[in-house]
Amino acid sequence: MIDTSRIEAMVAQLKAAAARAQGNVAPLESAAVGEKPAPRVDFASVLKNSLDDVNASQEKSKQMSESFAMGNDNINLSDVMIAMQKSSISFQTSLQVRNKLVSAYRDIMTMQV
Repeated sequence: MIDTSRIEAMVAQLKAAAARAQGNVAPLESAAVGEKPAPRVDFASVLKNSLDDVNASQEKSKQMSESFAMGNDNINLSDVMIAMQKSSISFQTSLQVRNKLVSAYRDIMTMQV
């Protein structure tokens, strides 16, 4: 039997992450009304927070897999596999972001001024 509350919690986490990523951009309607513009965001802090999230996800999956291997009855194999896949996807995403940043850096450095 599938536990829908966990699926809903995961969907809520994904929506929250998307809102965090897009929450710093003021919508066009609010800018026209005269509301204050969104505060500036430091790229380094956003990058550090995302890397900390990836690290936390990897640590959680490691702890869950170790607990399952030790015979903890409170942890299901499906939960361990889901945590491992989530950490793998977040790591692959951060790796692709790094690759894009390195590529952009190389492109900028080879531009003639």
